[in-house]
Amino acid sequence: MHRKTILVTGASRGIGRSIAVKFASEGYHVFLNCHTSVAELTAVKDYIENNYHTPCSIAAGDAGNAADVARMFADIHQTCGHLDVLVNNAGISYIGLLMDMSDEDWRQVIDTNLSSVFYCCRAAIPPMISRKSGRIINISSMWGTSGASCEAAYSASKSGVNGLTRALAKELAPSNIQVNAIACGVIDTEMNRQLSAEERKELEDAIPAGRYGTPDEIARIVWDTANAPEYMTGQIIGVDGGYL
Repeated sequence: MHRKTILVTGASRGIGRSIAVKFASEGYHVFLNCHTSVAELTAVKDYIENNYHTPCSIAAGDAGNAADVARMFADIHQTCGHLDVLVNNAGISYIGLLMDMSDEDWRQVIDTNLSSVFYCCRAAIPPMISRKSGRIINISSMWGTSGASCEAAYSASKSGVNGLTRALAKELAPSNIQVNAIACGVIDTEMNRQLSAEERKELEDAIPAGRYGTPDEIARIVWDTANAPEYMTGQIIGVDGGYL
């Protein structure tokens, strides 16, 4: 029996780690990606293999770099031929005024959050088309819909992810490949722990659910989306505790 495969970018911690563990628990061969936190990625691999006894491979590299992605996918396709699921989760934030951003700050946010989705989708799609089967799930943000003050670059990158998701879904629907995005609200990850206690409390009070979401909740939504009826594609699924 064919063991299903998944690549999760940005899998060393937070949402990406939870997604990888969830799919491993369901028997998937998980390919783990990150750029700089390779020691943490190795710890995730060890955890998966020790607890679920499923194949797990490291695909280290910068998902925002075309050459790195080409190398990663050459290794993946040599190992398993194709992916059943691609989860584009790699992301970084920049908090500050737009006028204070450097060219490099802007480029890094756009490359990591948006260009990575393009590069990984471009590499994953041909074998999916050949098989007329595949799921692509992009991890987006509610700020891609509403925008966030002092997070203009991040908001722009996630808005781009949403637009790419909708357009690519239409492009790939004839090949029975579903493309959807999860628009996360405020999730309790390292990215949000850089906020001060006062900022965290103010943001938490603005969420109707009264709390931050958890990475495991997002992982469950990603699992459900990967197993949703084939007719569901091109959707931006909000998971934000009622914020928007």
